[in-house]
Amino acid sequence: MPVKNGDFIKLEYTGTVIETGDIFDTTSEEVAEEKGIHSDKKTYGPISVIVGGGHVLKGMEDALVDMKEGEEKTIQLPPEEAFGERDPKLIQLVPMSEFKKQGIKPQVGMAITSEGNTGIIRSVSGGRVRLDFNHELAGKNLEYQVKVVSIIEDNVEKIKSLIDLHYRTPNLDAEKHQVEIEDDKVIIAMDEMAKFDQRQHMEVTMDRFRIARDIQDNMDIKTVDFVESFTKKEEVEGAAEEVAAEEVSTEEVPEKLPEDEGKE
Repeated sequence: MPVKNGDFIKLEYTGTVIETGDIFDTTSEEVAEEKGIHSDKKTYGPISVIVGGGHVLKGMEDALVDMKEGEEKTIQLPPEEAFGERDPKLIQLVPMSEFKKQGIKPQVGMAITSEGNTGIIRSVSGGRVRLDFNHELAGKNLEYQVKVVSIIEDNVEKIKSLIDLHYRTPNLDAEKHQVEIEDDKVIIAMDEMAKFDQRQHMEVTMDRFRIARDIQDNMDIKTVDFVESFTKKEEVEGAAEEVAAEEVSTEEVPEKLPEDEGKE
């Protein structure tokens, strides 16, 4: 069955800059290690996307349509179908004094965030810093090796795939997500490891919003509830009493520790 817009699929890819032959992104951990671009912050393996959902470049989405499960293809994208042409207006010269005010020592290659946009320092000279806010792949011709690993048909698996796509905490086990669908409502209890997410509340909320939005836009679902439950684990019979007998001291607790004597 060929891929069509709106399908949930598992996708593998490796992206290369045609001009240089450099690999800039891949879902293959083996390729990432071989090319020296491996990141411990990234989870490798097939990614879940909705074709036409804006999860990958438009040019790639168009090429995925009509591919079959298990099919591989090479896609070449000019800048206008990838990350756009370079825009001279996105290059700024900033006085060195502005960085000194912030206690920053600018260096070539350093990433700087300003008003929600991230720029790269391209040069530092003459008391001025040249900041480039173009995407690092802007103006580049790209080639992707893609493979449609599978087309996801089951609704519960579709929802789990969106959790994998949008929730940016690694090491969650998709098999441990609990998903219940009741008419036009879905209830999601994520893998318990998500409870230990140390990111800011707003970041977690935005991830959940993206999951809910994609479910509502691409499935016959109106309401998405995220729930958290804490279940008391049953103790082995007799274990609690045995531990108590071993660990509880019968000695009286002194009113003050020895090292505190003489401090009064």
